[in-house]
Amino acid sequence: MEERGQLIHDEMSGKIVEAAAGMALERGAGEVTVRGIIRALGVTNRVFYNRFHNVEEVLALVYQDMALRMRQSILDRFDPEGDFFGQITDIAAGTLTLSYKLKLGMNQYVFIQDSVSTENYLWWRRRIRDFIELGKERGLVKPGIDSDAMSYAIWCFIRGYNTDALAREIPEDKALRDFRRSFNVLLDGMKA
Repeated sequence: MEERGQLIHDEMSGKIVEAAAGMALERGAGEVTVRGIIRALGVTNRVFYNRFHNVEEVLALVYQDMALRMRQSILDRFDPEGDFFGQITDIAAGTLTLSYKLKLGMNQYVFIQDSVSTENYLWWRRRIRDFIELGKERGLVKPGIDSDAMSYAIWCFIRGYNTDALAREIPEDKALRDFRRSFNVLLDGMKA
């Protein structure tokens, strides 16, 4: 058993986070409460509060896990020798697919956390900028494209589209089809 300040970090901590994640995905992050978590696990308040100060700490860990899964989804997919724009579209569309898998319940919470998480924002901006720069090096992206400005535009497009499609409960197949079509229009403007 490891101590975090005065808080305990152990197997039960992980079970608390898993229970919160399940509740958030099923009912929404706003419905996750300490009472709900302890009922789901059949434990006492003391068990919870020995490990976490509040439910927001638990939800922050749930969000971090989801953010890491999104990031890993792009790292696993890119082949520098493959069809550049096809892969970029697949990667961006993959974030939409993963968003649907992570469900609507966490959508608003994740959107807010992404907005306030400088580390996640900067990670995505760097990755998108790196892809744009690689496209320039390969002569596929217009050399005059401002990589920083375009990485921000792409970040906003992906986040905004995902959030809106989930909030409107657009069926995943339709959202994915429309996303690919509109994202390709955005990429067409970048092509050399």
